[in-house]
Amino acid sequence: MKLGLSAGGFGPQIRIDIERIRLAEKLGYDSVWTAEAWGNDAITPLAWIAAQTEKIKLGTAIMQMPARTPAMAAMQVMTVDQLSGGRMLVGIGPSGPQVVEGWHGVAYGKPLKRTREYITIMREIFKREKAVEFDGEFYQMPYRGEGASGLGKPLKSILHGRADIPIYTATISPKGIETAAQVADGFIPIWTTAQGLGTFTDSVEAGFAKAGGGKGWDGFEIMPTVTVIINDDLEACRAMVKPHLALYVGGMGARDKNFYNDHVSRQGWPGEAKKIQDLFLDGKKKEAAAAVPDELVDGVALLGPKERVRDRLAEWKETRVTTLIAGGDPNSLETLAELAL
Repeated sequence: MKLGLSAGGFGPQIRIDIERIRLAEKLGYDSVWTAEAWGNDAITPLAWIAAQTEKIKLGTAIMQMPARTPAMAAMQVMTVDQLSGGRMLVGIGPSGPQVVEGWHGVAYGKPLKRTREYITIMREIFKREKAVEFDGEFYQMPYRGEGASGLGKPLKSILHGRADIPIYTATISPKGIETAAQVADGFIPIWTTAQGLGTFTDSVEAGFAKAGGGKGWDGFEIMPTVTVIINDDLEACRAMVKPHLALYVGGMGARDKNFYNDHVSRQGWPGEAKKIQDLFLDGKKKEAAAAVPDELVDGVALLGPKERVRDRLAEWKETRVTTLIAGGDPNSLETLAELAL
């Protein structure tokens, strides 16, 4: 099992601790991952990190598909990949309707259909076997729809990209995971327990069957994001994670459409997920955080004394996880490397 590093969160000013990233590189972390929501983007910080590191792989977790065309995504990815000496990993995702329609100002539409079209186009651009032509529901290359000039022509990338740049999707829904297994090289789930990974198996295998060609578990990546806080005060560790869980389970979506709430419910906490959501949407955020079960937060994060984290880590090593993408302070990351690598 490899280790990845979450580069940092969001805020009014972008802050990336390059010394923390260099430490992870020195410790043997395989990859570092940036993100985007409705502030900083994922690619620009990754280029900045690439210029100040030597070997750690560079991933986006995630690039929002509705924010850019697949051609633009491919251009950004190939650029950073070449500048970094071939270290790029692509994580993409549909985001959610609140962000897509509220921030990017485009229709949320059919995220799984968009994902399949997006990855198909990106792979064609990477390969450079011919000028790209595509006629899909979301994307047409060249575009011939309403307002078209009629002057568009199929093009092939000027930049010679690496044909085998891996593409992963961020997903936790059954159909999303099935789509990842069908068309991607793996997926990046959030708020998932080691036991909860078992809820993915049927969807992954259904996706493999649709892909055909003998596609299977070999080489398919599962890379959950995991908060790591190594400290003797377990309750203090839990208290740091619970508000974030409550935000996603309770507030990231509408009452009748919240992917994270559904995900936690499928893993065994349906009643608790509903209670967290009810409290959060009623404006009782502290009460929502307090309602997050200890067993849930312990399952989705690595918390507590070193010996406890060692035991919890052993559970992850028995799963099909290929990389743990860890977020934490330098001391916790150093201890995690000692335990895992």
